[in-house]
Amino acid sequence: MGKLEFELEVKCSADKFWGGMKDTTVLFPKIFSNRFKSIEVVEGDGVNVGTVRLVKYTEDTPVITFAKEKVDLLDDTNKILGYSVIDGELMTHYKSLKGRIEVVPKGEGSLVKWSLEFEKASDEVPDPILMQEYASKAFIGLDTYLLKE
Repeated sequence: MGKLEFELEVKCSADKFWGGMKDTTVLFPKIFSNRFKSIEVVEGDGVNVGTVRLVKYTEDTPVITFAKEKVDLLDDTNKILGYSVIDGELMTHYKSLKGRIEVVPKGEGSLVKWSLEFEKASDEVPDPILMQEYASKAFIGLDTYLLKE
């Protein structure tokens, strides 16, 4: 089992950024129309544990056309979201992908902590560095968008 992680300081308050994270089904296709065709809720209410989302990517996104994500953990008090990728092209390369996002107040802004635990389907499969890069860009873009709201 491998693990990738990073921390990123954002300018939004923890409450505002957390609110944005819980609304990514609507916000991400709007903010990142060059990357997301759509995000559809296929099970659950779109936010809470048990929710399954079908994420469809644009042609500009390399390697992947869709992914299904399931919310495994939602802790509003501590602002922690846990999710698993359960279907899509990534699952041909990885046996499991489990992400975790935590938003912590820091001064007037906040600190976003992201981690991804993964199990490769074979030793030849690279670490999912691209997912880390996309997460970082998504958090920066979400922060910029929310600051304008």
